[in-house]
Amino acid sequence: MAEPFTVGMIGAGAIASAHLPAWLSLGVRVLVYAKDDPTPLLSRVGGGEAVGSLDELLASVDAVDVCTPTTTHAELVRAAAAAGRDVLCEKPFALSSADAESMITACADAGVQFYPAHVVRYFSEYVTMHDAVAAGKIGEIAVQRFTRAGSRPVRPWYLDDALSGGLVVDQSIHDLDFARWNAGEVATVFARDTGADPAVPVRSTQVILTHTNGAISYVNGTWARPGTTFRTTFQIAGTGGLLQHDSTEHRPLAIDGGAADDSGTGLLPDAGFTESPYLTEIREFHAAFTTGAPTRVTAADGLAAVRIAEAAATSIQTGQPVHLTNGSADDAEEAAR
Repeated sequence: MAEPFTVGMIGAGAIASAHLPAWLSLGVRVLVYAKDDPTPLLSRVGGGEAVGSLDELLASVDAVDVCTPTTTHAELVRAAAAAGRDVLCEKPFALSSADAESMITACADAGVQFYPAHVVRYFSEYVTMHDAVAAGKIGEIAVQRFTRAGSRPVRPWYLDDALSGGLVVDQSIHDLDFARWNAGEVATVFARDTGADPAVPVRSTQVILTHTNGAISYVNGTWARPGTTFRTTFQIAGTGGLLQHDSTEHRPLAIDGGAADDSGTGLLPDAGFTESPYLTEIREFHAAFTTGAPTRVTAADGLAAVRIAEAAATSIQTGQPVHLTNGSADDAEEAAR
């Protein structure tokens, strides 16, 4: 009998609690290595096997799923590539485009597959919207508006911009990625932030993207007071119509964290789906790893999202727009002076 496909999951926090049951539901063997004891996660989910070291994990798996804080991604992805393992990495790829590029290069040089887990591309309401846009049902996009708001995270690393990248890089990157997926490459990024003081319970950012085709995207992200219901909205205005959605008004597609998960963020959806979008994305990556099937999100998309988020962070710091050339913030260094 053939050995089952084996995934090595690194990390045992909030996002791992969404990925692990998805892998297990596909009949995959999952080994888990984490800095903290992964046993509580394995007991709660009802599956998976703990291993004692990263080396042990890398020697025993077919692919690696990186579910750790963003600052650790580059080192772990490079280690997986060096071991010849295909890699799935939770978003964002990295805090900087330089790190993201080095990860892509390492995987390409090793001949392994590498994908970003941009799960919003798998949420049913967003899939329906994107398919309608791609089919031309509202004509050419003129203006897009995306909002994403929920309780401010309580784990300290989220609130330290040096570790998480802050609200734009950690949360709004979902909508920055989707705005680009809908309307194409981004030419200019301008952003504002209410402030990053951990003592203030509410933080909000606004990012304005000008796409190369002339479309405009507005992306608003908010970390609000504890207990705030997680809410997402989008409105896509085109030359032939309007598409819009509000998660709090359409309960079958609602995204509500409910009780706080282990990370304390309360941001992981736990109800309202025929199938979890985490299972949908994991199934697609499993097919890619085992059969070479195409995926709707690529390493290039993950890098592009980091570049846009990086440009937004630079704009917040400088108060100036950042111009991208071929998806790169070529003038970001000059703007920061």
